[in-house]
Amino acid sequence: MAFQSPLRLMRLNEVLDLTGLSRATLYRKIAAGTFPTQHKLAERCCGWRAGEVEMWLRNPRSFTIADLKREAA
Repeated sequence: MAFQSPLRLMRLNEVLDLTGLSRATLYRKIAAGTFPTQHKLAERCCGWRAGEVEMWLRNPRSFTIADLKREAA
């Protein structure tokens, strides 16, 4: 598999396919702080950083937004 930047932005359908979550569950987890938030790209367009989604995939049961802040530090 070719190298993919952790900064690459993934659109909603790609995130849903990769995680196996439903759209409603994804947004519920974002609201609860247990899934990375999306980044606004345009008025009606957003995406998720591939590296943040990958971090969630490594430990989906206990992931929190604080994990992203610890990783960045």
